[in-house]
Amino acid sequence: MSAQNKRKIINDPVFGFINVPNDFLYDIIQHPLFQRLQRIKQLGMASFVYPGAQHTRLQHSLGAMYLTNEAIKQLRQNGHEITADEADGVLAAILLHDVGHGPFSHVLEHTLVTNISHEAISLRLMQQMNSEMGGKLTLAIQIFQNQYPKRFLHQLISSQLDMDRMDYLRRDSFFTGVTEGVVGSARLIKMLDVYNDQLVIKAKGIHSIENFLIARRFMYWQVYFHKTAVAAERMLIKILGRAKELSLAGESLFATPALSYFLNHAVTVETFDKKPETLMNFVLLDDSDILSAIKVWGNHSDVVLSTLSRQFINRKLFKTTRCEPLSALERGELLKSYMKHFNITEHEASYFFEEHIITTSTYDFSDAQIMILFNDGSVKDVTQVSDILDAALLSRQVEKHVLCKFPLFS
Repeated sequence: MSAQNKRKIINDPVFGFINVPNDFLYDIIQHPLFQRLQRIKQLGMASFVYPGAQHTRLQHSLGAMYLTNEAIKQLRQNGHEITADEADGVLAAILLHDVGHGPFSHVLEHTLVTNISHEAISLRLMQQMNSEMGGKLTLAIQIFQNQYPKRFLHQLISSQLDMDRMDYLRRDSFFTGVTEGVVGSARLIKMLDVYNDQLVIKAKGIHSIENFLIARRFMYWQVYFHKTAVAAERMLIKILGRAKELSLAGESLFATPALSYFLNHAVTVETFDKKPETLMNFVLLDDSDILSAIKVWGNHSDVVLSTLSRQFINRKLFKTTRCEPLSALERGELLKSYMKHFNITEHEASYFFEEHIITTSTYDFSDAQIMILFNDGSVKDVTQVSDILDAALLSRQVEKHVLCKFPLFS
């Protein structure tokens, strides 16, 4: 029997043909933990606003691998040594950087598990795969954790100029149709260099960086923090919170075995460390577990769970308005309106609205800065040399206080 051909070419709608460089990376792509990402949408709730946003975390990870491979080629052309093992390590790390994501983006981190990020889960899964693959992911894990001597390799995966951001801006812009988010990834990569073990951009690429930062800011407010996407996310968090409360109180709810595990256990980082079955159940979760359960919960006897579930499935979402924080009197009146309408308790009424603060900044001076390399060998922060980027404005933490509430009369 002939050996399987692992030199595959993937047709990607954003970048065209993506080559899988070698058998090692092909084996990672074929691994069940990576293939699970095919069942988790990249943008979570954004499809409620942009119906075309159906792309997955697997597509994003493949795109990030492609861009990272292009960056490696460019840095080698610039005279920087990156061995074959190092290239494989950084490509494996970028492929697996999102493997710890749960269903519907970051929703799981606020409901079914507490005090553990998707990055921490990604690391645990990479360590599990490393054991299965005889230690072949050791270098990738070192790069992922920023423990490898060549720090710029980690910056390709996680920094303010990483290939993760470069792909998701291009990809999310493509699938949502929001053209203002398009960034010139090919141009940016051509301008990449390394100075003092740090990724930098050559001076003639400064306008591409300006566009990159402005596009990122636009995508956050127009797509990721769109008021309808925020409303859907907060509503889903309320649904899962109520389902977990009922389950922990002894109520039997329809759920897949994996989802049932998280509904019936208080899961923290210590649970992941002490109970192997936690990680086993986590990797069985994807978007379909959540959606199938919510469809059934729409007929449950609990008025809170059934009402929110039915409305979510039928896109009758919370209404989101910008406002000042509610006073105790305003909050009390809101609770009373839901208590009267549904004939429920004050605690149950609290599931029908939520105050939420949206925060983001375009540029973070506490992270690895984006440095511009000039022909004379000097380097400066991009905000020091740009004509249009204001350091104070870019780094300012923007906060928007919103009220998401169930509409009683619509």
